[in-house]
Amino acid sequence: MILRLRAMQLHIFFLAIVSGAVLVQAPVAAKQNPTDVNSGSKIEQQDIAKLLSDQTAAWNAGDLEQFMQTYWNSEHLTFSSGGKTTRGWQATLDQYRKNYAPPKEMGKLSFDGLEIVVLESESALVLGNWHLLLANDQHKDGNFSLVMRKLAGQWKIIHDHSSKLETP
Repeated sequence: MILRLRAMQLHIFFLAIVSGAVLVQAPVAAKQNPTDVNSGSKIEQQDIAKLLSDQTAAWNAGDLEQFMQTYWNSEHLTFSSGGKTTRGWQATLDQYRKNYAPPKEMGKLSFDGLEIVVLESESALVLGNWHLLLANDQHKDGNFSLVMRKLAGQWKIIHDHSSKLETP
């Protein structure tokens, strides 16, 4: 009888723990909802916005190497555009060099419509629009989504999916 009572107490104890865990987890799951644009830390959002500002400044200075410092320097970096995915930091830099060299032909880059969603303390999703004004007054425009991670205390782009807006 004592063993049965002890088993019952343990069962109730484990149920209480599991129930408590569910109650504790509910607010965390709600905070990670990617549709909540206001989720996450304002400081983290500001840090990511600054990274994107630094990125455009590097582009507009014609400095692709500095521009690429915002990306994860890894063979696991992915960049998707035009229906193709480039893998690796060096391959992504090489692709940029192929499409936008020399620096005077890179044009002026700007971003707008930014939505920065901090999913967890060390991961974020960024949505936005990009605009490129080329030297011959041609415009290229599109949108992007970035997956970002905080690595060694710094936000880095680990995946970039950019699409060009096709004008009629």
